[in-house]
Parts: sequence; C-alpha cells; structure tokens
Amino acid sequence: MKFGVLQFFAWTRRSVPLEVIYERAMNRIEVMDRSGYDAVWLAEHHFTDYSVCPSVHMMGLHIASKTERLRIGTAVSLAALYHPLRLAEEVAMLDLLSGGRVNWGAGRGFDPREFNTFGVPLDTSKARFREAVDIVLAAWQNERLSWHSDLWQFDNVEVLPKPLQQPHPPVWVAAGSDDAIEWAGVSGYTAMLGPHAAFDAIGRQRELFLSERQRAGHPSTKQDIPICRFIAVADTDREAERIARAGAGWVVDTYKNESKGMAQPTRTVERGGEVRIVDPVDAYLEDIAVWGSPARVIDELERLREELPLEYLMCAPLSHSSFTDFTEKVMPHFT
Repeated sequence: MKFGVLQFFAWTRRSVPLEVIYERAMNRIEVMDRSGYDAVWLAEHHFTDYSVCPSVHMMGLHIASKTERLRIGTAVSLAALYHPLRLAEEVAMLDLLSGGRVNWGAGRGFDPREFNTFGVPLDTSKARFREAVDIVLAAWQNERLSWHSDLWQFDNVEVLPKPLQQPHPPVWVAAGSDDAIEWAGVSGYTAMLGPHAAFDAIGRQRELFLSERQRAGHPSTKQDIPICRFIAVADTDREAERIARAGAGWVVDTYKNESKGMAQPTRTVERGGEVRIVDPVDAYLEDIAVWGSPARVIDELERLREELPLEYLMCAPLSHSSFTDFTEKVMPHFT
C-alpha cells in the first residue's frame, strides 16, 4: 500500500500567526520526505481560513526546495478558475523546477464564494473544468496549439515551459459524483476519490470508474487510484474518537455545508425496524473517517485493502498527533 497526505493549512480560530501554520506544515512535510510517504497533496482554497493555500503551485515550489524525494501532488488545482494556458505553464514550471516530481490533480471546484468573487459563473464550472484539463494536456504534448470553442480561443501558441516528465506528469481528476466518475473513465483519466463519501460508496465509485474506463476501450490504468480518508490516531480508541469528532465538526462547520454548495453527509438508517437520522458529524465517524488506536486503524485499513481494494491511501490527519502516530505506529505495518 502507498501513502500520501492531503495537507491542509488550517488557520483555526487564527490563534497563532499564519506564518507559524506554514512553518508547522513544512516541518511535517520534511518528516514525510524521510518516512516513506509517496506524496504530499496540496488542496487549493480561496477566501477561507479552512486552509490558507490559494496557490498550490507556489506552495509546491517551496516544498520542492525543502525536500528531496517526496512527490508534489495537487488535490486539486481548481482548473475551472484558471485560464488553461496559464495553468499549463504553472504546473509545467513546477515540474521542471522540482526535478519531475509533480502529480497533477485537477478539480472542478464547488464553493460559490470562490466562483462569484472571481467572476466565473458557477453553472459553467463543469464545462470549464473538463475543457481546461483537455487544453492543459494538449499544451504539454504539442509544440504549438490552436483552440476554438465557446470558452477559449487562441491560435498557434507555443506554451512554455514544457514539463520535465514526458509526455507529461501523471494526471488525476477529482471525482465525487457518478457523472464525474463516468466522465473520468470514458475520457481515459485516472480518478482520485474522497474524502467525504462513505466506505461503501467509495468502493462502488471505484468499480464504476474502472468499468467505464474499460467500456470506453482504454487500457487498464497503471496509475494508483488515491482514496482520501480523514484519519485520527491516538493511544486509545476513546482519545482517537474525541479527535475524530472534533475534526469532523470542524469540517462540517467550516467547509462541508450548504454555504459552500455542499450537502452535509446526513443520512437515514433503518435498523431493526427503527428509522433514525444520522447527523453529519456522526456520519463521518461511522462510515467515512478512519480512527482509533494504532491497532484498530491497522485492522480497518486491512479491511479496506481487501474489500475496496485500497491500494493508495491519501491521509487527511485530523491532528498533528494523528499524523505522528500514523507515521510511526501504523504505516510501518504496511511498508
């Protein structure tokens, strides 16, 4: 099993200067570089203290200067908010200056505030995202590029630099809905999944992606399919549950809610003839996050490895201690 980390730059309650948040994150990333992690994955966010990383490409270049082997992933570059030629330039430059260590993940985005503030109509986000990904790849693989569509028009443009990795860096697209997963498979891209879907949904989505890719006649993907999960690890299950509950509450309150254009993971469960509504935080603890003592987390990951199967875990640690305990007490079991 491979491991990566979805790195947040959460400025919770703004209790310390922002530069301290960046310093702590870099200390963690340097540990990743020494500990056998495959990649750090950077999430792009705007106008929020949920994670203050408005430029994953600029942050990626800083990380490249501080690490030697760790791959630098974007999870994701919000492709719908960019001019695709500018995006192609930035990611290619990062790949070149990092020595060919880029894992490029592209996503559509969904936060109404981001789209409204940047003046991009939210109802165009799907078309902009999908076409932007196509243009970025075309810009990397062609000496010169012309393009004419309703969204973008340009002629005979030489996009420089080209990436160091040839024909281009490995590419993933974030896919949360069945429609997005089907598009990824049919288009021949590789999907990254999570972190808000329940375990059974993740398994179904993975199978849907692979079946759509095969149906479209694409060869079996040789790339990993990263599956993101929130992680809480502590010496005892009770302490880990406390961390997981606090972390899930933070996610629901600040990000996974209707103000961000996202439905909360509230669901209805029927057991023994009794129907109950599971609130969003409990839903994370019951079917989404992986939490517990190191032994419990190992058992859960073994189960997911067999059932999904889980081959690449993108960890989203809900505390620094969870990252440390996972690195020192869980990951060695698998590596």
